[in-house]
Amino acid sequence: MRIDALNHVSRLYQQSKPTKNVRTEKKYAKDEFQISQTAKDYQIAKQAVKDAEDVREDKVNKYKDAIASGTYNVSSQEIAEKMVSKYFDSLF
Repeated sequence: MRIDALNHVSRLYQQSKPTKNVRTEKKYAKDEFQISQTAKDYQIAKQAVKDAEDVREDKVNKYKDAIASGTYNVSSQEIAEKMVSKYFDSLF
């Protein structure tokens, strides 16, 4: 048996002196975030849509009155033109 190997093994089992843990206080930077101007504009637009009425009562009442009095007329030509234009718009 080699003596130097015995010295290494015996050092493993010796009590070591406790070392002092020195803590240094570090100042950590705070997390920050910024909202872009686009996001702010989006929030404003979203709130405006949320606050808007779902039904425009003035237009509904106008057409209700016209239908009730019999003065509301739409030509079949106008209906056909709208249908065709919607169809071709959906293709592109």
